[in-house]
Amino acid sequence: MALLADYHTHTKYSRNGHGKGTIEENVRVAYNKGLRQIALTDHGFNQKLYGIRRKDIEKARAEIEDVKERYPIDVLLGVEANIISSHGDVDIVEDDYKNLDIVLLGFHRFVKSTSKREQFGFIIKNILCEIFHHTSKKQKEKNTNAYINAMRNYDIDILTHLNHACKVDVEKVARVAKETNTLIELNGKRLGMTDEEILKCYELGCKFVIDSDAHSPKRVGECNLGLQAALRLRIPDSAIVNYNEIPTFKKNKRKKRS
Repeated sequence: MALLADYHTHTKYSRNGHGKGTIEENVRVAYNKGLRQIALTDHGFNQKLYGIRRKDIEKARAEIEDVKERYPIDVLLGVEANIISSHGDVDIVEDDYKNLDIVLLGFHRFVKSTSKREQFGFIIKNILCEIFHHTSKKQKEKNTNAYINAMRNYDIDILTHLNHACKVDVEKVARVAKETNTLIELNGKRLGMTDEEILKCYELGCKFVIDSDAHSPKRVGECNLGLQAALRLRIPDSAIVNYNEIPTFKKNKRKKRS
């Protein structure tokens, strides 16, 4: 069993010190640890404190192309996009896809929503739910529908740290993840899902990806929490797309359809 790729890593493009290293530093660590592929997936555009700016995407791409000439490892450019409303709006637009190799999606603090009503009723409400360790049935249903709509309306490759900071009905989300070929992440730092929920995702036929969520170069490829969960629950290698193989993401499938 070998982990061949890490698809959730952050660099200094996650601003204000949130990401600690350069693209080259992340790539160098990935290469030295024997990975065959790495994605640089800084926080999405509506993340007001930490998000990468659209104007920096072209610069990041140029850095990646330069680094790829010096390290024999495949390097992808992506973002960890934000779910920004109860309707399932995401902070990417159609034009962004041509510049990105991979799109991750998660819920985060300090995100600008689509309206003041959504800012309070979705973003801030979920932050309060996390702080007070209680999510109402109504809010959970709202969150679940947001994730379902996001997967159906956008090309999302991976759901990051599902059920962390934004509680959902995991079974309902998993059914749509299976339907839309969206991968569910087993995060190397935080698992919002219970063992039972992870197993339910597997039983429904979902595929997993194990990532580090590294915010510093030294943590690239460090996926212990996700790996331990997979081993403890006896999730087979075939259900984890970056065990022993390199997956195909939706951008490449789009190319084949066009």
